[in-house]
Amino acid sequence: MLKIDAHHHFWQYRPEEYAWIGAGMEALRRNFMPADLHARITAAGIDGVVTVQARQSVEETRWLLELAQQHEFMRGVVGWLPLTAPDIQAQLERFSAYKKLKALRHVLHDEPDDNYMLRADFNRGIETLRRFNLAYDILIFEKHLPQTLAFVDRHPEQIFVVDHIAKPRIKGRILAPWDKHMAELAQRANVYCKLSGVVTEADHAHWTPADIKPYLDVVLHAFGPQRLMFGTDWPVCLLACSYEQWVKAVKDFIAPLSAAQQDRIMGGTAAEAYRM
Repeated sequence: MLKIDAHHHFWQYRPEEYAWIGAGMEALRRNFMPADLHARITAAGIDGVVTVQARQSVEETRWLLELAQQHEFMRGVVGWLPLTAPDIQAQLERFSAYKKLKALRHVLHDEPDDNYMLRADFNRGIETLRRFNLAYDILIFEKHLPQTLAFVDRHPEQIFVVDHIAKPRIKGRILAPWDKHMAELAQRANVYCKLSGVVTEADHAHWTPADIKPYLDVVLHAFGPQRLMFGTDWPVCLLACSYEQWVKAVKDFIAPLSAAQQDRIMGGTAAEAYRM
């Protein structure tokens, strides 16, 4: 079974285009390109990656897809296209020429309107994705989970992937009501979840495996290995740990599972959800 890092980013850093990289995030203020990541995955025994958008631009989506054509280890791309645009189907038809486009994502948690995902025009855009065999990555904070349940229920045949276990309040050691909402979301068989972006919700300098285990336990119990996938959120994870540290943390967490279940989390689930 191929080992897949189902969530990471590339960028050529320009301050005006990455305003979210704020104070205390100086480690991210440089270029992160395929050669940088290839060295990391080779050292960690990872075979391939899913590259996820970091800017909401058509140009970046095209750039990532062109990089993927040049690098075999880039197995798929989660891009961005304007889902609320009246011509979204025509845009998807143009981008369908790129076979490594596997999903789209919108940075929902940065929208001023917490109910943005329930807008009629946004949902019309989501309805077009199945025609192109594309998944949709859900990027939210914990507070958006009630709306997410309503959103997902509008599209029972659409594949959804929850990024970063929906960003619970790990630093505050708060489980509820995140745990209840995640268990409810996992009852939808068309929803998958990524073990990514976890340590950056904890205390960056002082987190321990014991701090994050209760949250990993919740999603493992809710989604099971069949709908849980490994991801690093590199390079953002560098704020709290190295690439290799997160690989080890996940492998240590899933070590009590069977070999088949571990293979599923480390690659099989991503291959299924993203049709790779």
